[in-house]
Amino acid sequence: MRTDEFDFILPERLIAQHPPARRGASRLLLVGRSGLQDHQFVDLQGLVREHDLLVLNDTRVLKARLFGEKESGGKVEVLVERVLDEHGVLAQVRVSKAPKPDSRLLLAEKLWVRVLGRDGEFFRLHFEGDEPVYTLLERYGHLPLPPYITHAAEAEDDERYQTVFAREPGAVAAPTAGLHFGEEMLQTLRGKGVDIAYVTLHVGAGTFKPVRAERIDEHVMHSERYSIPQATVDAVAAAMAKGGRVIAVGTTSLRALESAASGGGLAAGAGETAIFITPGYRFRVVDVLLTNFHLPKSTLLMLVCAFGGMDKMLAAYRHAVEQEYRFFSYGDAMLIEREQ
Repeated sequence: MRTDEFDFILPERLIAQHPPARRGASRLLLVGRSGLQDHQFVDLQGLVREHDLLVLNDTRVLKARLFGEKESGGKVEVLVERVLDEHGVLAQVRVSKAPKPDSRLLLAEKLWVRVLGRDGEFFRLHFEGDEPVYTLLERYGHLPLPPYITHAAEAEDDERYQTVFAREPGAVAAPTAGLHFGEEMLQTLRGKGVDIAYVTLHVGAGTFKPVRAERIDEHVMHSERYSIPQATVDAVAAAMAKGGRVIAVGTTSLRALESAASGGGLAAGAGETAIFITPGYRFRVVDVLLTNFHLPKSTLLMLVCAFGGMDKMLAAYRHAVEQEYRFFSYGDAMLIEREQ
């Protein structure tokens, strides 16, 4: 398939720059077997069923962006992609001239960082001193908002660009479908007999990487870390046994579940996934997907087209543009029933 088959016209005014006034004050487009239905997000509680299982991604976004200068002078911006150990990271380094191995960077006017070398598009960096990287990022870093959000991270973003159930630090982008949920909505769903389980997939900056290849099978997918606890495997089995549906909240939850089931049955454990889901993929676990609206020509748009049917999903996106839904991380949501 060609990448331009996954294109659509998106007016810039529909790209949400700020979250709604409160969590869940969003619209919800149902893409089902009976067509398209416009809802409010609060209507989700009437669209789920007893014994359904909601699977949430509990990753926590790091304050992964740091500013500083090279030891030799010159401004530098560092975006941590992955924490490797207590003092080491893989990171993008934006600077006029690439730093050499064994050179040093001074970040946030306090942190000396040594450049160990290069690993593809990323640099291996070592934070000097005794304090661990996670502590230093939380203290000195800035939240890495997506490239299509034009303002610098503010106090509002520190709260609203995290899910209320975020607990495992490691992501550089939020699992944005989860941003709609407040504690009250989660409690309401539990009261309706909906079970809730968790996976962890640490979203990398590659999630925003455009597909530049003309053919989608020529695109090289980025790799991300994930883990599936045994409790979630058991919850999936229990939901299926009771006739409930597995509802993945976000493409990240879906990718974790489908990656963990790539050998056949769903298995607990941790690993790396570079799964690239395109039309023709046979889904093993997920029955329903709750997700936000994605970028044109993106791997995530290809994923939802595989899940809901290409013609139906592209029609849903045209409908969303016509009805002026809000797009991307701080935007509205869609609930997609899997195409049989």
